[in-house]
Amino acid sequence: MSGIFGIATKKDCTGDLLYGTDYHSHMGTEYGGMAVFGKRLHRHIHDISKSQFKSKFFEEYKEMEGNLGIGVISDRDPQPLIISSKFGTFAIASAGLVENTKELAMELLDQGETFGEMSGEGFNSVELIAKIITHKDTIIEGIEDVYDKINGSATILLMTEKGIYAARDRYGRLPLVIGESEKGYVVANETCSFLNLGYKIKKYIEPGEIVFITNDGIEERYKGDKKNKICSFLWIYTGYPASSYEGIGVEVVRERSGRLLAKNDNVKADLVAGVPDSGVGHAIGYAMESGIPYRRPLVKYTPGYGRSYTPPAQEIRDLVAKMKLIPVKEVIEGNRIVLCEDSIVRGTQLKNYTLKKLWESGAKEVHVRPACPPLMFPCRYALSTRSVEELIARRAIWSIEGRDIEDISEYLDDTTEKYKAMVDWIASELGATTLRYQKIDDMVKAIGLPREQLCLHCWIGHD
Repeated sequence: MSGIFGIATKKDCTGDLLYGTDYHSHMGTEYGGMAVFGKRLHRHIHDISKSQFKSKFFEEYKEMEGNLGIGVISDRDPQPLIISSKFGTFAIASAGLVENTKELAMELLDQGETFGEMSGEGFNSVELIAKIITHKDTIIEGIEDVYDKINGSATILLMTEKGIYAARDRYGRLPLVIGESEKGYVVANETCSFLNLGYKIKKYIEPGEIVFITNDGIEERYKGDKKNKICSFLWIYTGYPASSYEGIGVEVVRERSGRLLAKNDNVKADLVAGVPDSGVGHAIGYAMESGIPYRRPLVKYTPGYGRSYTPPAQEIRDLVAKMKLIPVKEVIEGNRIVLCEDSIVRGTQLKNYTLKKLWESGAKEVHVRPACPPLMFPCRYALSTRSVEELIARRAIWSIEGRDIEDISEYLDDTTEKYKAMVDWIASELGATTLRYQKIDDMVKAIGLPREQLCLHCWIGHD
């Protein structure tokens, strides 16, 4: 999952662009990039897999000058890209996942198109999106053609010398929000990027809506259709605690989620803890509801380590998981711990690093409480989960059944014996004293949107 930030101001925008983009650093780990339109178009892209965004761009942004800019934290493709076209020169960035990039690129190659942004993974999906757009008569028609052709999702910022086209993907899988101040306008995935820069939320862009942003105002260019299927994982894990989506705050949802976990629980424990950082809000809610004190047996060494979930390589995920959490033995030793986690994806880090540190520091019991149901299907829209083979719940099913089975419906129903057997297998595999997952209806209740407006694909296998 990537994060994008755009800005149109009356004066130089580069300082706000740098920090606004940086506030999306929790959304990706591979590449960072910024482009600014002023007297000329400036663009820089850097590999940020081993360093922080600010450290890569802090000196370079001072050389950039202009009142229009876009920035991106990318989980896969180098971006933003600069494209020369019949529409003039433009910069483009995108967040989401295009599953059929190769197929669409091959179709364009057969039509005589060329691609310049090749990598080890093949075609750059952002370049593909740009090529599709330029095949139509207008930018709006081009963006609509992208949405007609892709499998997956793409939220797009396209910057010309006159302004920024901001397009939220057709089903609203990822958010896009406009902020305003006396300086001008910003548009971003994460509202937390507004607060310290002095911008207030102006408008949540609708699914499928396209707006054009200049320093003078915003103009709707294509009306949204309100077919919302926003990613539920944004509130549970991906989003920053200070952000809100569709007007619903992330931290508040996590507290409600923890309360619901506690209401369905009867475990006896000495303390409640959250796996930093995204498990903390869930743990606070659990503690408030249960009356069990919240404490910090694990603390995160923040400066050098980001999320262990987002890097694509397992060895990098393992290194981050090992190094970022430090156990506090004096809090752990001899205690029964309820450990709230946002989710369990592969289970390797939770088992090999988090739980191992608690047991080695003398924990008496560790009761694991994830804030969402077992993840059963790879994400099709934002690279949240990459393959069935990575999911510990699927490994549990294969072990129980002795083979791969097509119909897993009984394992999706938390009232069945097979579901209970799967959870018991996972608990044993992790080395947890007990394991109890959040119910899907309670997760939806914690978020506060109607179920039909949420993407639940990772848990139920359909939209």
